[in-house]
Amino acid sequence: MSKTNILSYLLFMVLLITLIACNGEKVANENNEESMAIETVNNDLSLLTTDLLKEKLENPQYVIVDIRSQAEYNGWKLNDENRGGHIQGAVNFPLNWTKEVDHLEDLLVENGITTDKHVIVYDALGNDVHVMFEVLSNLGYSNVYGYEEGLVTWAIDENLPMESLANYEKLVYPTWVNELIKGNRPNTFDNYDYKIFEVAWGAPVDYNEGHIPGAYYLDTNEIEEEPLWNRKSDQDIEQMLLDYGITYDTTVILYGRDNMAAMRAASIMLYAGVEDVRILDGGYFAWEKAGFEIETESNVPTSVANFGVEVPARLDFIIDTEEAKECLIDENGRLVSIRSWEEHIGETSGYSYINPKGRIEGSVWGYAGTDAYNMEDYRNFDQTMRNYHELASNWADLGITEENQVSFYCGTGWRASEAFFAAYLMGWENISVYDGGWFEWSLDESNPIEVGEPTN
Repeated sequence: MSKTNILSYLLFMVLLITLIACNGEKVANENNEESMAIETVNNDLSLLTTDLLKEKLENPQYVIVDIRSQAEYNGWKLNDENRGGHIQGAVNFPLNWTKEVDHLEDLLVENGITTDKHVIVYDALGNDVHVMFEVLSNLGYSNVYGYEEGLVTWAIDENLPMESLANYEKLVYPTWVNELIKGNRPNTFDNYDYKIFEVAWGAPVDYNEGHIPGAYYLDTNEIEEEPLWNRKSDQDIEQMLLDYGITYDTTVILYGRDNMAAMRAASIMLYAGVEDVRILDGGYFAWEKAGFEIETESNVPTSVANFGVEVPARLDFIIDTEEAKECLIDENGRLVSIRSWEEHIGETSGYSYINPKGRIEGSVWGYAGTDAYNMEDYRNFDQTMRNYHELASNWADLGITEENQVSFYCGTGWRASEAFFAAYLMGWENISVYDGGWFEWSLDESNPIEVGEPTN
């Protein structure tokens, strides 16, 4: 080898070693910067700073878990937060769920919290993240981090992204109702008149055994009638409201042993024109679990003479058969079947008193539950409302979005009302309940129906 070649080779090797050393120093610096942003507690739980958490928001290898209550996740400010809601993209898994379910591992997976992900846990102030860390570690999760500063700190900076349920205040929680009963003015209550109703069908058997203090009983026979179980006439609905002391500006809180009946009442009251209708998330059993007082004395409302506005004030919230047909013709329309899959494809009618099987031709399925009397797809195991992001995602997968003109139907209106109220909470504007549903539609043989698996 000539001297020239030897010198060239030596220069090349020196340059190569220098580049490798510089690159190694850069990687080391980056790692040092990240390690400086993570504090290890008891050599177990690693705590992330706000800046490092912000960097992970869009990383698909990470899942951010909000372990606060559903109420806080949806938007309620329980710790004087500057902004209500949750960190953008976070899933909600309340810490108390870890003590209330037998199938914890399955529930974690259902919520996207899997062992192959880096899991970042946060609460309001960083006080409970170590508890969730222990739970996950015991289940085999090896990459669990805590956000040390908590949501309260995150919410201070307006530039840090957050999300919330648009009309979160319409879905109340037990402590809020209890404060109202005690004569206080809980957050978002700017009124002076309120009424609480336990809603169910028939005689007040469960109500008489115990109910929320001050609550009245509303039999759904007061708002719907046979033979089709459609809503009563506008005149009858207005009279019912007057008899129960409800005006258009009364704050009405509804709940049930099963909230489906309460949802039916909510849709009809909103249709009539009651401006502030709220649902107790989780219903009576959420109240009972919270440990608040139960009373057995029946309450009788004082009637009023004037509702205050013409009934119905929101005619667009409930439609009938002719409008349902128009929805089917409209390219932007979505007539959404809130029925079990077996009902939708015609394996069962779902009801002992409905004989025809199938679905309205052109309607799309929108999830529901196992049968006509359950709504598992819309609820958590404790009967609270399912994460609204999941509901919206399920609908989007089926071509149902906020931009559509959406009308929900079921057999007779109860399940459709629950889907309607979920969309109402999300702030969707072009929504309604097709009151007659499958029952009314199927009785007219001229109305087109479909059976079997959808082809589109």
